[in-house]
Amino acid sequence: MKDLNFEAAIFDMDGLLLDTERVCMKIFSQACETLQVPFKKDIYLSIIGCNAAGIEKIFRAGYGDDFDYPAVNREWRERYQNVVMHEAIPVKEGVVQLLNWLKGNDIPIAVATSTQRNVAERKLELAGLNHYFDHISTGCEVEQGKPHPEIYLLAAKRLNIAPDKCLAFEDSNNGVRSAVAANTITYQIPDLVEPCQEVLALGHKVRSSLNSVYQELA
Repeated sequence: MKDLNFEAAIFDMDGLLLDTERVCMKIFSQACETLQVPFKKDIYLSIIGCNAAGIEKIFRAGYGDDFDYPAVNREWRERYQNVVMHEAIPVKEGVVQLLNWLKGNDIPIAVATSTQRNVAERKLELAGLNHYFDHISTGCEVEQGKPHPEIYLLAAKRLNIAPDKCLAFEDSNNGVRSAVAANTITYQIPDLVEPCQEVLALGHKVRSSLNSVYQELA
């Protein structure tokens, strides 16, 4: 893999750089308990990698017409914001080593996340990762969220590198679909959700951690 032909790297954030997904799921479960709404883990896991519009659509379809999404979302988001805007989320294995290696080789690096910009920037700042990235592209800047390729195409454009010369790193199935559709060289590092057979058939690279990727590339 050391001769892999790439000129830039684009990273998802939640569940990939930061161990956010477990925190977020726990907070959603607490919000459901407060509002006496059942916590449906299978539906929750299917939202991972989606932007705000995609999340709402999945929850409404999964919970049915009687689901008070605005109330649940408000409780969930308020609790979540109180945590992530003030506390550093743990950085996942291999992140710092890989980012340092990319920086040391003058390879441009971007983030492509479904998270809103102010929240994404704060998370990266608290985790001490913000200085690594040349650009951040966020879910509020695209019309179509993951699994659509728009956000990866935007990130590559901002780096001024063709998508097929960009490494893309994702944890979720939706994120992988987005990165592959953008014609990037895609790695998946599964977090809460293992890749399904449909996604595995895309032919991307699946690794256990970013440390494994670092060992391949360095």
